Amino acid sequence: MATDVMVADWIKRIADDERTRDAVRSVGEQTAARKAELIRVHGLRMLADLRAAASRDVDAFRGEFAGDPARDITFDSDPPQGGFVVRKPGTPAVTLALTPRMDAAAVSCHYRFTPAAGLPTREDRFDLMFSDDGDATLRMKHHGTGQVFSTVDALSEFLLVPVLTGRPR
Repeated sequence: MATDVMVADWIKRIADDERTRDAVRSVGEQTAARKAELIRVHGLRMLADLRAAASRDVDAFRGEFAGDPARDITFDSDPPQGGFVVRKPGTPAVTLALTPRMDAAAVSCHYRFTPAAGLPTREDRFDLMFSDDGDATLRMKHHGTGQVFSTVDALSEFLLVPVLTGRPR
């Protein structure tokens, strides 16, 4: 003899809510896995392209001011943690250090402005995050402002203007 048990409506509602939560969690996990794979496949190439664009742009700027020691900007593409460092020795002196943090899907940017006449040094730090906006195209996004850079050329310009001019944003 089989006995059918009546399930209370509130239990059905909770079970439906849990199924909905499970589905949302599954979509979130799939999205995170897709983004991690996109960063793994394309992130290092994007950073290499950015390094090449920034090096090219620094060389072009130096070419515009050949022989001017205040604008003899150096580009170091071999720091210990990857990334690159750009230095402007003139007054004001400026250093930009870009450090990839692939585990966090981010790139740390650190500016150091050293003005003349013994004024205190100003530092500016922010993160650029890898972003794909769901279309499988990797971009960089400024974590603080939300500004998205669709090309490495646009990102190189954004990063280098404060170094080349000696003026923070």
